[in-house]
Order: sequence, then structure tokens, then C-alpha cells
Amino acid sequence: MAERESLIRGYARALFAIAEAEGALEQVEDELYRFGQAVEKQPKLREALTDPALPGDRKRSVIEELLGTTSSPHTIGLLAFLVEQGRGKDLPRIIQAVAELAAERRRKAFAEVRTAVPLDAKRREQLAKALSKATGKEVEVKVLVDPSVIGGVVARVGDQVFDGSIRRKFELARQQLAQVR
Repeated sequence: MAERESLIRGYARALFAIAEAEGALEQVEDELYRFGQAVEKQPKLREALTDPALPGDRKRSVIEELLGTTSSPHTIGLLAFLVEQGRGKDLPRIIQAVAELAAERRRKAFAEVRTAVPLDAKRREQLAKALSKATGKEVEVKVLVDPSVIGGVVARVGDQVFDGSIRRKFELARQQLAQVR
């Protein structure tokens, strides 16, 4: 397991270095992160990118068709490189590691926040301040819309999870009611 994690971190460092050298780190980081989340949520896409029977050039075509003109050529090239190297299965983890490296470079902690609805800039800023206060670190927030959250937010900063979701509040209420009986 340590060997696989080392490999993932190595790919992440390489992608980070390339994006930084091209002067496109922020854009590439954001596009990679959104693509990684799409891969996690769409099993058919994940299967296409990890299928050993599907040739690398076809996988590259899938990426190009999906991202087309909406993403930078750097992002498309880096993603294509990863899947052509047989790293489709590790894509979400490699991409997360790139985001963590970028946050470290900016001397911030990386926070993955899941909400049921998109957050505007003001709410993102308020959330970042609250998480910074809670963790004692300056926090950089990446927001993912996840309907399963129902309402509220679930934030992960490193190993810490802050679950302010409605689902969690219902679970806690259910546990308290069970104890009363």
C-alpha cells in the first residue's frame, strides 16, 4: 500500500510541476479536480478510463470529447497522459494529491466541502474563515455539489471531518431518541 501511495504522490508531484512550469497551476488544478469528481460519480466514465482492453488513444479521445474547449490543453494533456499510463483507477487520488500540493504551496490547508447546492463567493469565504478558525490553519476550500448531503455542509480538512449536514443532524437526533427509550 505504501508503494502505491508513493507512486500516486510521484505522479501528483509531476503533474503539479508541469502545471506550475506552464504558468497554469490554478486553472489546471481546478479543472483536474472537477474532472476527478466527475470520474468518481460516473461509473461508466470510470470504467472507460480504466478498461485495459480500451486502447490509450481511445481513452484520450474520451477525455478530449468530454473536456473539448471547456478546459485548457494542459489539463487535457495531463489527464490523457495519466490514463495512457494505466493510472485511470488512481486518477481521483492523484488529482486530490495535486490539490493538496497546490494548497501546501500557497501555505494553506486543503478543505473538500460537499454541499447540496452551489455556494456563492461570500458563503465560500465565510466557510473558509470558519474552517480556518476550527483547524487553526488558513484553509483553501474546494466545493463539490453533492445532492446526497441534502442540506448543510460536510467538510474534510486533512483527517478532520466537520459534518454539519442535515443527514448527520437526523442521525444524532435518532441516536438521542433511542437512548431515551
